[in-house]
Amino acid sequence: MNYKHVLLVTDLLSDADIVAQRAKRVILGFPEAKLSVLHIVEDDLVHFGRKPVTETTLTDDDPSGQWQETREKLARFIERNDLKTTHSEVTAAISNDKDIVKYCREQNVDLLIIGRHERQGIAAWLIKATADSILPNVPCDSLVVKLNEPVLE
Repeated sequence: MNYKHVLLVTDLLSDADIVAQRAKRVILGFPEAKLSVLHIVEDDLVHFGRKPVTETTLTDDDPSGQWQETREKLARFIERNDLKTTHSEVTAAISNDKDIVKYCREQNVDLLIIGRHERQGIAAWLIKATADSILPNVPCDSLVVKLNEPVLE
């Protein structure tokens, strides 16, 4: 397969660099491919730290500056990992998994790269990993990077 559009989905957590470095190695094998990076802030009440913010306030003129702060965090992530992106985006959505699948379809992504945290305890019963939710529906090849540290929620 000759990939033309690779999408790296990131949660911007501390281990996101592991996934970014894997994406970087993959993209080196396809020098003609474009790389997009997507970060989705989930829920109708979007949580930045401990403060909930309604999705409709996540605009460039957001007086709290949280939307811009998230964009800057994504920019630092891209720069720190020396990713040669053609597009990067921070978007708010009700559903991570549905919007990732939608993005892949609309942007003709042919390879999706995403990390997957192990979940333990009650989180494993209540909340599926995003990667688990999108794999049956994503219209392209997928590389799921297993992250060693479990998510304890």
